[in-house]
Amino acid sequence: MKQRKYLTRHEISQIVKATAEGTHRERDACLFTLCFYHGLRVSELCGIKLTDLDLNQKIIYIRRLKNGLSTVHPLTDEVFPALTTWLEARRLYQGSGQPWLFLSQKGGALSRQQVYGLLRRYGEMAGLTITPHPHMLRHACGYALADLGVDTRLIQDYLGHRNIKHTVIYTASNSQRFYGVWDK
Repeated sequence: MKQRKYLTRHEISQIVKATAEGTHRERDACLFTLCFYHGLRVSELCGIKLTDLDLNQKIIYIRRLKNGLSTVHPLTDEVFPALTTWLEARRLYQGSGQPWLFLSQKGGALSRQQVYGLLRRYGEMAGLTITPHPHMLRHACGYALADLGVDTRLIQDYLGHRNIKHTVIYTASNSQRFYGVWDK
């Protein structure tokens, strides 16, 4: 049997809870929360700059890679508290003058490899039965939006897909979408 390519919302919640035991809890909680709720690729996550944020309007500019469509997302009530908590803690970090949102312990931009390692470690701490990797958070976002009944075209735009064939995997597996079709 193939390994699942996404994390469930419960597993993500367990990972975020596990960050409370980490050395960089504010950063790591924000990192995984932002990655999930905005369907970010790991390179997109590591590439976020402070200038991509507008805290007054509660929006974030998402610079998509792999020829994706960049866009602006709202910072929701699920994300905003984690972000503001991290930004407050970030002031004390070495390299706080750097443009990157997420800093490493040495003050540079957090690398893809560091994010992979952090997620693997927190997955173990959370007692997950699978080994998580960052792209599982992006897939989790797509499946969660489909489970909430979000239109496929909107999910396509939200994830920055140019071609809808990359988006339909999330909605095609959602049996919930068939409930009520005959009730109209």
